[in-house]
Amino acid sequence: MGWDALNTLYIITGKMAERGDGVYRERFLKYLEHVQRRDLALAGAMTDVKGVRTLRPSEQPNPDAYVRLVEERDDGIIVSGAKANITGIAAVDEVVVLPTRAMTEQVAAYAVSFAVPLDTPGVVVVVGRQINDARRMEGGDIDGVPYMAHHEGLIIFNNVFVPWDRVFVYKDWRWTGPLVEIFASYHRHGYGGCKAGLGDVIIGATYELAKAIGVDNKPNVVDKLAEMTFLNESMYSAGLAASWEGSKLLKEGGWWVNPMYANVTKHLVARFPYEISKLAHDIAGGIVGTAPSEFDLKNEEIRNLLEKYLQGVPEIPAEERLRLVRLLENVSVSVGFLIESVHGAGSPAAQKIMFNRLYDYEKAGEIAKALSRVKVTVKLPKAPEPRRPSESEKLLCF
Repeated sequence: MGWDALNTLYIITGKMAERGDGVYRERFLKYLEHVQRRDLALAGAMTDVKGVRTLRPSEQPNPDAYVRLVEERDDGIIVSGAKANITGIAAVDEVVVLPTRAMTEQVAAYAVSFAVPLDTPGVVVVVGRQINDARRMEGGDIDGVPYMAHHEGLIIFNNVFVPWDRVFVYKDWRWTGPLVEIFASYHRHGYGGCKAGLGDVIIGATYELAKAIGVDNKPNVVDKLAEMTFLNESMYSAGLAASWEGSKLLKEGGWWVNPMYANVTKHLVARFPYEISKLAHDIAGGIVGTAPSEFDLKNEEIRNLLEKYLQGVPEIPAEERLRLVRLLENVSVSVGFLIESVHGAGSPAAQKIMFNRLYDYEKAGEIAKALSRVKVTVKLPKAPEPRRPSESEKLLCF
């Protein structure tokens, strides 16, 4: 998300500069150089805790339900609030904060974007629980897959001071709509690579587990593996299309992904990982949820019994099968592959909103009328797709 935040602010501050307000652009480019020279790891923080979902930021019983400006000083600003579900937040050097929704003039205090180091006074990080996370503390090397980890967390800004040179949007509420749309499309398109990569891990583990029990070449298993491959590559292909069909939003660059294909990518991701996991569990068997602990396998009193009864084909030992089972379990029922696929970068409803904004139903209807000779005077569009420009493209394209 740090990459998405940087690209978004590169475009937004660039447009601000093109329209005569270059101070934010100057600040951002200085910060970008700071990040690049020091090779800093960043988290992008957009999702506010939001409180009562039916209320606007200014209507919330908790005014900090959305990150907001609480004080302006000569040397900077004081902000308060929290951002939720932030991937990798405990392992980064700095966090780049963005507004989570389009703001109005009445809530301009919530139209702020800034960056702070993670150890800034007043910043509190609370890491969320993950499935099987306690296993990593047991001292083993199989059950908890301790060599790989994934986490999200809540980051709280408890009256945090931000110097002016790290403030990139300040009460400029008119820019929040395009900012959110640009960031969301970047982030949604990236899920095509992220989740397809995890899908490859699941497919590989599933295939090896099928080999372990001698069914890898059976027609029904081959068919299910092919279906998993189709689902996985569809997500990846949509992400590639979003990149390939990108548009230039700044004179000196600032390429943005295709928003329609980016949202299609994320909508596929909200569906397909569950199907991939279901097929993986179908092939691998119930052992994915019932396998004995590695400590039982290492127990000299029963090790030979477990090796005997976990054995499939002779050439694949029981421990190898258990390792593959644990890998499959920890990835295929993880927050990262399932829950995050639905809610990360916006829930499915958010993508459907964008479909309806971007697809030109009237133009599609006119094409249908022309082809069916209902109306023969229709002027067919130059572009092959019946699309409308996004709000960001209408506002920002030069």
